[in-house]
Amino acid sequence: MASLPLFPLGTVLMPGARLPLQIFEPRYVQLLKDLLDGQDQRPPVFGVVAIREGFEVGEDGVRALHPVGCGALLTQAAALEDERYLVVSEGTDRFRVDAIDESAGTPYTTARVTWLPERDGDAATVVELAARLRAEVAAFAAATGSEAELPTDDRSLAYAVSDTVSLDVEDRQRLLSSTDTESRLRLGLQLVRREREFASALGAVAMPPMPPFSLN
Repeated sequence: MASLPLFPLGTVLMPGARLPLQIFEPRYVQLLKDLLDGQDQRPPVFGVVAIREGFEVGEDGVRALHPVGCGALLTQAAALEDERYLVVSEGTDRFRVDAIDESAGTPYTTARVTWLPERDGDAATVVELAARLRAEVAAFAAATGSEAELPTDDRSLAYAVSDTVSLDVEDRQRLLSSTDTESRLRLGLQLVRREREFASALGAVAMPPMPPFSLN
């Protein structure tokens, strides 16, 4: 297990995805300062976990978190007035929250986590599912008049589903929590097909979500 500072959000961060944040709440300002102060010894990585119950602001707002989150590597930080900061991070690896680290002594939540391996599953099945998913995304784009730029790597493709169609937090969490690329591609195929059928039935479609921007 490893110790990791957590940043609960009302969204799900995927590996490879970009995460802009505006930070002003004192405990998360301290988290940012701790990351920057320690970057000579370790990469400035914190954990993003989706909120299962509660809100993303206030000392007592978060009551329950999803157990699987994603590491976020801090790539940019800019100071604004009044102790506000604009930061940009990039999703790295998935982790499982094992326990809250009560001994950490930080104003923000620190957890003991296990970093999760990226398994692919059956290679032939992954290739087949990826091809089917690309075809389904193309059909979705044709049905909705949208455009979709998909990564060529099959593992990245499985994560990119959430950027292709509009999914709620629960569906995004299911993708993140999938144990391997094969199961994630299979789920992604189901989700894109479902959204295409909704769009065809309703004659309309929700736009894919913009990259998450949190006011913390």
